[in-house]
Amino acid sequence: MDKLGNKRIAIIGTGATAVQCVPHLARDAGELFVVQRTPSSVDVRANAPIDPEWFQSIATPGWQTRWLENFAANVGMGGAAEDWVQDGWTDLSRRIRSRVMQLPPGEWTPDNIMKVWEMADHEKMEEIRQRAVAVVADRQTGEALQAWYRQLCKRPCFHDAYLQAFNRPSVTLINTDGKGVERIDETGLWVDGQHYEVDCIIHSTGFEVGTPTEERAGFDPVGRGGRKLSEAWAEGMRTLHGLNSAGFPNLFLVQFAQAANFIVNVPHNWMETGTTIAAIVRHMTDAGLKTVEPDTKAQEDWVNLLLSGPGMMINNPDCTPGYYNNEGQPMDPKAKYAVGYPAGPNAFFSHMKGWRTDGAFKGLTFA
Repeated sequence: MDKLGNKRIAIIGTGATAVQCVPHLARDAGELFVVQRTPSSVDVRANAPIDPEWFQSIATPGWQTRWLENFAANVGMGGAAEDWVQDGWTDLSRRIRSRVMQLPPGEWTPDNIMKVWEMADHEKMEEIRQRAVAVVADRQTGEALQAWYRQLCKRPCFHDAYLQAFNRPSVTLINTDGKGVERIDETGLWVDGQHYEVDCIIHSTGFEVGTPTEERAGFDPVGRGGRKLSEAWAEGMRTLHGLNSAGFPNLFLVQFAQAANFIVNVPHNWMETGTTIAAIVRHMTDAGLKTVEPDTKAQEDWVNLLLSGPGMMINNPDCTPGYYNNEGQPMDPKAKYAVGYPAGPNAFFSHMKGWRTDGAFKGLTFA
């Protein structure tokens, strides 16, 4: 990006994308303005090399799947015998589990568990906040970069060069104190009545999530009788395993709602989905079958099972607005259907493994 050497650049946003971009822009731009609505939680990445001898002890056939399962277990309340990943995600969960285990068994109430969860969360976030003021030389900038909210209010970030970028004299943090940019004109942008003249503006302002499927996909699947998927889901999403929807033969949905849901490692869900699709297609090919879709009753039972769980852990009043809590706005009634398997991700994966390997494919109708 050497052509940025004499340019004044502004990047709007300080989320996960900006955290990755800012160090490179800071290195190459003549001057960089980082426009912040809400600071991100930026912990150490600590991406150290893996000990080759230890890795050889686990790298037997199937280790990739076991690694994913180990991570999913360690970011849940159950944990695993050993934490192979040892990153910021598993660290927070390990702290929470440790505090829960210190409670006498008779005090394992939901209220007490939430209290110790909050204590562990506060401990972790205080470390991250103190890191910001320790790394950034300018005290005022460091304080403005402190994430004041709880860890899972926004997507946590992990980086070893983002905070350090603000120590460059060419980098300026424009802290909008939650208000954002007032307006943009032909020569730059305005924040709190002040104009910043720039040559280039990078909009790192987030991505589309939770909007209707047909809007994101760019098309609306048509099923039996000409019925569109948006019509079938007018009152909320309806699937079996988050994968197939009744009335839409041979439609496979590669996503995570009504399956393992919002697990930390989303591609883990996609890998499992792909494995299930392959098993269904192999069964159809071997048996000379042409169509597959869920039985309506099986689909209804699956959705009811999902709704029997705790629901979406969102709308925490202590959280700053973001996509985790619908920007602080009331949730659409249809949002309650964007839930996952009540027993958790690994239990869902285990369920699906048994479901696809017994050869019955219970709940599906083939023709």
